[in-house]
Amino acid sequence: MTDYQKLIDAETWAFIDRTNSHYPPDTIDMDLAGQRAVYDKLCAAFHAGIPQGVTVTDEAIEAPGRGIPVRRYESAKPSDVTVVYYHGGGFVVGGLHSHDDVCAEICARTGYRVVSVDYRLCPEHVHPAAFDDALFSFRHLRDKYRGPVVLAGDSAGGNLAAAVAHATRGEEPAIGQVLIYPGLGGNRHAGSYLEHAEAPMLRSIDIDYYAKLRSGGRDTSSDPTFAPLYDTDFSRLPPTVVFSAQCDPLADDGRDYSDAILSADGKAHWFNDEGLVHGHLRARHSVKRARESFDRVVAAIDALGKGEWPY
Repeated sequence: MTDYQKLIDAETWAFIDRTNSHYPPDTIDMDLAGQRAVYDKLCAAFHAGIPQGVTVTDEAIEAPGRGIPVRRYESAKPSDVTVVYYHGGGFVVGGLHSHDDVCAEICARTGYRVVSVDYRLCPEHVHPAAFDDALFSFRHLRDKYRGPVVLAGDSAGGNLAAAVAHATRGEEPAIGQVLIYPGLGGNRHAGSYLEHAEAPMLRSIDIDYYAKLRSGGRDTSSDPTFAPLYDTDFSRLPPTVVFSAQCDPLADDGRDYSDAILSADGKAHWFNDEGLVHGHLRARHSVKRARESFDRVVAAIDALGKGEWPY
């Protein structure tokens, strides 16, 4: 059995305890309205504010039969680089509010335009609704701004960023993708899914719950738009940096995805951040390890936006 008392330091345990006080592990037993209300309160409790000099604008992308809400962040010295960010939340919770401060800080620290996409959630909108929104938004923003685009996202959002990268090969591409503890469709009966099945912050049974809701009970086992690791072709993908958390059932997804790109002669680099847990972006102001991880995330986005590969 994994000894998390040894792997996880006191600062991170304090973050876990604070998170659980707002969003206890049994939250998934609530109805959807209850889950979303609890998650919204959690995000509000951890919101770190908007850095000075960042302007925030809410707007909508007009898609066939629907509008896709987005939130745009611009720095005092606008850049021609756009970061398209997809938030986490298991495809069930989250929105423009949930990663508001994260996106604002990426904007402030890189100078890049950041656009957060409020894709449709399940179970009201099962797969491929979230993917369709992510893909349409990427193409719209790429064509609108006509500059370099970096795809980024955490957890479920990392899945969407990678799925968009796969789906748009052969088009004018993104110049890079940065995936933060993404769920990419790894083997749920081996490796980190077993070793960290009862990890703090995210358990393997939680992943199964979210996947079942998203699929609507359908067989998605060969659909790379559902899980990029289901693809059979990892060539011609943009330079990719993946950040996993050591104490997370999803850790091996990041390794396996990076290895698949490298095996196809692409550029990929994988970080497995020691002693960290799923959702540690919210710990970036209180936990040294999480702060250092976020620094690496920002550095990766900054480098890819410039067309650099420092790995």
